[in-house]
Amino acid sequence: MNSQDSGDTFGSPLRLLGLRWRRDDEGGATRLTAWRLRVLQQAADDGNVARVCRRFGISRKSFYKWKRRRAEHGDAGLCDRARIPRCSPRATASDVVSKILYLREHYHFGAGRIAAYLDRFHSIAIAVSSVHRILTRHGMPRLPANQKHRPHGKRWQRYEKPQPGHRLQLDVKFLERIPGTRRRLYQFTAIDDCTRIRVLKIYDACNQRTATRFIDEVRRRLPFRVQVVQTDNGAEFQSEFHWHLERLDIRHVYIRPRTPRLNGKVERSHRVDDQEFYQLLDQDGISDDIHLFNEKLREWEDYYNYHRPHGALGGQTPYERLLAKTRAEELPKP
Repeated sequence: MNSQDSGDTFGSPLRLLGLRWRRDDEGGATRLTAWRLRVLQQAADDGNVARVCRRFGISRKSFYKWKRRRAEHGDAGLCDRARIPRCSPRATASDVVSKILYLREHYHFGAGRIAAYLDRFHSIAIAVSSVHRILTRHGMPRLPANQKHRPHGKRWQRYEKPQPGHRLQLDVKFLERIPGTRRRLYQFTAIDDCTRIRVLKIYDACNQRTATRFIDEVRRRLPFRVQVVQTDNGAEFQSEFHWHLERLDIRHVYIRPRTPRLNGKVERSHRVDDQEFYQLLDQDGISDDIHLFNEKLREWEDYYNYHRPHGALGGQTPYERLLAKTRAEELPKP
């Protein structure tokens, strides 16, 4: 039965107020509240609830619900309430939600990284989509601007060498100057192309002599033989460093000038250093003591190699990838 057949001289409830049925924004919610208030006032003036309900096309149950809410909460009680259940037995536990928010706020991890950390360090299995919904619900759906995905005109193809030691990427990270002095420290980094195992060390100079000392340190600490070393064209990687590698029977290759993406693994690892180590490191009393600085850096290196799940390795740590590659070599070939 339409409004005309029922003798509704007011027409449809929305035409009565000259409104459209829109509740997807704040203005729509305000108009809806005003319309419900108009229904209650009309019933108070008319004195016949059933007739007013027929005119406005609502049930008496809804009318008395709105009347009760207005008596308890005033005009605010006429707004729509959240339709989510008050208690959900399958909801994510509050302590897990707290861990998710802590990792996002303090470490700026994405949803995938948070899920991997909870699984590895807390034995909590949670879907990446669930983590993303929790972050969105608490107003943290996006990472900081310096960690957002950067679109490229042409996607770069990810590659990796098949065996540990086939290629080692080397680079130098220039650290901030020591406050009050003109001195600067330099982080030398070596990363294995296959396993992502890294060797880090800080020096107070950036030249071929320190680069030579660093490659000797790398050979001593890596559990496999290095066959190729790849660097950029920096002054610290020139003839003295080059011929030192040749004497060690290690091939030295340069990337093309102005193409740091060809050393992408070591460049990306430097960004991880900024986000997960230097950003959280209290450098008071450390930056002017190179030995103490190297101790802290060694702790970070051990964590990176043995405990930190790596996204490009499917959640494995670099050391776990090394073990997997080693076992694969030991298996008999068919």
